[in-house]
Amino acid sequence: MKKLLLPVFGTALLMAGFNAIGQKGQKQPINYANNYAQTITAIELKEKLSVLASREMEGRETASPGQRKAAAYIESHFSKLGLQPGTATGFQMQYPIYQDTLLEASLKVGGKNQRVDSSFSLNIVSAPNGTFDIKEIIFASYGIVDSARNDYQSLDVKGKWVLIFEGTPASPSPVFDRRSPYSSRAKVEQAVKLGAKGVFIMSSDFPKRALETKGAMYLKKPTAATVPIITISSNLAHQLLGLNPAQLLQSIKNIPVGSYSADAQFVTNKRTLLLQSSNVIGVLPGTDKADEYVLITGHYDHLGTRGKDIFYGADDDGSGTTSVIEIAEAFAKAKNEGHGPRRSIVFMTVSGEEKGLLGSEFYSENPVFPLNKVSVDLNIDMVGRIDPNYKGDSLNYVYIIGDDKLSSDLAPITDSVNTAYVKMQLDRRFNDLKDPNRYYYRSDHYNFAKSGVPVIFYFNGTHADYHRPTDTVDKINFDLMAKRVKLVFYTAWEMANRNDMVKRNIPLQRL
Repeated sequence: MKKLLLPVFGTALLMAGFNAIGQKGQKQPINYANNYAQTITAIELKEKLSVLASREMEGRETASPGQRKAAAYIESHFSKLGLQPGTATGFQMQYPIYQDTLLEASLKVGGKNQRVDSSFSLNIVSAPNGTFDIKEIIFASYGIVDSARNDYQSLDVKGKWVLIFEGTPASPSPVFDRRSPYSSRAKVEQAVKLGAKGVFIMSSDFPKRALETKGAMYLKKPTAATVPIITISSNLAHQLLGLNPAQLLQSIKNIPVGSYSADAQFVTNKRTLLLQSSNVIGVLPGTDKADEYVLITGHYDHLGTRGKDIFYGADDDGSGTTSVIEIAEAFAKAKNEGHGPRRSIVFMTVSGEEKGLLGSEFYSENPVFPLNKVSVDLNIDMVGRIDPNYKGDSLNYVYIIGDDKLSSDLAPITDSVNTAYVKMQLDRRFNDLKDPNRYYYRSDHYNFAKSGVPVIFYFNGTHADYHRPTDTVDKINFDLMAKRVKLVFYTAWEMANRNDMVKRNIPLQRL
């Protein structure tokens, strides 16, 4: 038998994973982690994903019948494995969710009707119902208020509509981090604080930046006064201010802030429903460290249907959901055979991710298990396909995001586990907080990171079928997917069996 080379980190694997009688009566190591990892197979992954991403699941849109079917399927697996229900009432953590549906949105400028999603788009969550006659607009440049500038200096916006540019003077690109003073959210909050009656935001790449106008969902019904927030094209912005396009785009920094006469009318009418969704949670109790936890997550919701099209979501994130179930099977088998983990493992598939990370947000604000006792969240979102940056079906990579953000322990563990067992290329090209794709902020791990939980995000990158009906099971590379899932399993095994929880020694950073 070939000698097993143990990495420096491997004390937990050594203590929790080896015990056998070898030649001449001497004990020889049996690698239990490796044995149970082999139960994760391409065949089983395909079987499960073929159900989750089937026509019967109807695209698994949050709070839809298809989502409830998927939740029942996941729950049935957790139950058969002998996992404990994650809540006092069962495997499904129910949570309320509000859904807005826009019944009407019209905007006239100079008596001319503008087209929704062609010239303007409404933030439906913030929009009150009503008719708004707009006779004056205050142009406030980028609407930034910070230590270096105040775009509202000498401007009176109380009871008036405000028009601002998206982004910053250095870059017109939007800033997604809600806490940044340069994000559209922060700018709107500033305008409302000053008394604005409504806000126009000019986007340089509209309609790509158009906001959803139907089916918006959110966890908390707004209690504060709301105002219309309308994203507009550059062409519509110049009409509202009475400027020509050359003035607006070529001399953007020279347009004077101040009051502009306007002739516009905005009408909106929406309906708000209170619905229910759920996260599905199964728990494998640990042994001597059962009051500490390893969290393994993936989101099982997708985009549902649009007309006759079903958005199957095989990769996004049927692949992650299937991975969570398959890893749960491996750990359950280990426990049943007397080799269970020291820490408890929480297997959680969340909904509402496509609507704004809602399911993980609800859990992080209402945790069943104390978040300060969670060593790590291993989040799996899209692990079944190949990024266009790579070519060929046999390539051996996975993107790793977030493992250096909150704990100095995580990245070395990730690398050591990979070197010892899987030997994949760990590509961290998207790990920089300044990466324009901002993937670190765009999946469920981020809600746990905001609460101080160290995270690792496993990701294959986007592709031509991302958020399209063509994201189907037949395009999944199951052999590569199985290898990625094994990497998560080995990492979870180490996290669940090491002596100490990983350190939390790096402050949360936001850009």
